[in-house]
Amino acid sequence: MTSQEAGAPLRVVIADDQASVREGLVLLLDGLPGIEVVGAAVDGEQALQLVAEHKPDAILLDLHMPVLDGIGATRRLAAEHPEVAVVVLTTYADDSSVLEALHAGARSYLTKDADRADIARALHAAAGGLAVFDARAHAALLAAATMASGASGASGASGADDAGRAGRAGRADGAGRRRTRARRAVRAARSGRGHGHSAVRPGRGRARRGHRRIRAPAGAPRRPAAPRLRRAPRRQLTQRATPGSVDVPTGG
Repeated sequence: MTSQEAGAPLRVVIADDQASVREGLVLLLDGLPGIEVVGAAVDGEQALQLVAEHKPDAILLDLHMPVLDGIGATRRLAAEHPEVAVVVLTTYADDSSVLEALHAGARSYLTKDADRADIARALHAAAGGLAVFDARAHAALLAAATMASGASGASGASGADDAGRAGRAGRADGAGRRRTRARRAVRAARSGRGHGHSAVRPGRGRARRGHRRIRAPAGAPRRPAAPRLRRAPRRQLTQRATPGSVDVPTGG
């Protein structure tokens, strides 16, 4: 049974390497009703010793301390004393510091702009199992989430663009190969070298469907060409000769 469940004041350990901050927090919180400061540590290692000795409900922890920093102390507290609520109180509110502290096991995150009422509420809420973030820490978390979402979307769009470019390049290559094959087929058909293609000579029109010109294999004797029939010139018409008459041409 915790001190809160029994109605006793919330027992708290404070850890900060700066003496003025540490002593100021002790005076600030110890004077509030419902909170009892049972120890103050100058580094993370001493904070662990005080937690093991006093069994507090919560610890108010700075991040940057000598010997053992706040992140290392938070990890050990989460592993060795999971019942103790860790509330980070620090100057830093960048997204990496906030995320690292939360991943280590911190339950709440405040900056040193918080007043004593905010700190007291965060300690009570964390001891009750709730998470509390001040405005700067909350803004850092939103910025980190937005950046992660944007990076994921950009990666997906980049992958789609790459796939689209690859597809277009493949289609262009295929079209280029088809055009090349078509040009070769036309040249082969015109020269009669095509395999299984009808040979078409320029000026002679298309070969009749079903008829293909067959070329003799190389080295075979050439068959003598058939004599070409020449059209006889138009003969001049003459009158039929009669005995004793003279042929007189009728045409010019």
